[in-house]
This record gives sequence, structure tokens and C-alpha cells, in this order.
Amino acid sequence: MELNTKGRYAVMAMADLASQSSAEATPLPAIAERQQISIAYLEQIFIRLRRAGLVESARGRAGGYRLARPAGEIVIADIMSAVEEDTRMTRCRGEDGAPCLPGHRCLTHNLWEALGARIADFLATVTLQDVLDGLPVHPGQPAAVEAFISPAGVRTAR
Repeated sequence: MELNTKGRYAVMAMADLASQSSAEATPLPAIAERQQISIAYLEQIFIRLRRAGLVESARGRAGGYRLARPAGEIVIADIMSAVEEDTRMTRCRGEDGAPCLPGHRCLTHNLWEALGARIADFLATVTLQDVLDGLPVHPGQPAAVEAFISPAGVRTAR
């Protein structure tokens, strides 16, 4: 999977926003500067995040954005979905789209499709608060990962 900049930047910006005081709105130029993201690109992302109900905007001198819900209630999958980022690993476009290869699926189609589903499921379990709390890098260590996948690789309750 190649995660495009829209998805990565949306998550980075939301994590930045979540790390700020929830009482005050954070101006986009401040987020853009801290995260080294183009303000014009960030504006496009925040339009989608606002439409999805993930952020609220405040106008005026102290204007900017704040989270619409607590960071612990916003999952990364919702952010990715808001900016239309998917976890599709195959070249094909599904049942009603073009196949991987001319006329048929590739031999590894099911492997990549299953991996994309696992990634999507994982992103649906990780909240912005998990990210702020320093979700460890090594699989098996974070609570979110351990609760999500048992040693046998079977989905369990979080």
C-alpha cells in the first residue's frame, strides 16, 4: 500500500490539533508550520475533515479549528475516510472495476486484498489519543495491537 500525502498529512494535522488545548481554536498556519505542510493543501484537507464532522471551525481573530469530539473518540480510519484515502492493496478496482490483469485477477490478489482489510481493521482500532500517547512502533507491544490481534492472528475484542 502506498499511503498518499493526503492521508498522511490529514493524520499528522489531526494529531497536531489534538495535542493543542481543546478550549481554543488552532489556526491552520500554525499547524502548517509545525508539520511542514503547505497551507493551501492543509486548507483542502480541513474542508473534508469539517464536512466529515471531525473538526469544528471558529471564525474571527482567534479563529481556526478544534476537534469536534475528544481525541479518544476519533479513530484513524475515520480521518482516512474523510480525505478519501483507502487501504486498497491491489491494482484492481473491485468487482465492478478493472481487474488486476487484463481479463483476470492476479495470482496474489487475495493476499493483497486480505492485507488491505487487516490494515483497515487496525486503523479502525487506533484513536488519535492512542497516537498522542505514543503508540509504540513494535507490533505486539501496544495495547491496541495486542487487543486487536491475538498471537494466532485472530481478531479479538479491544
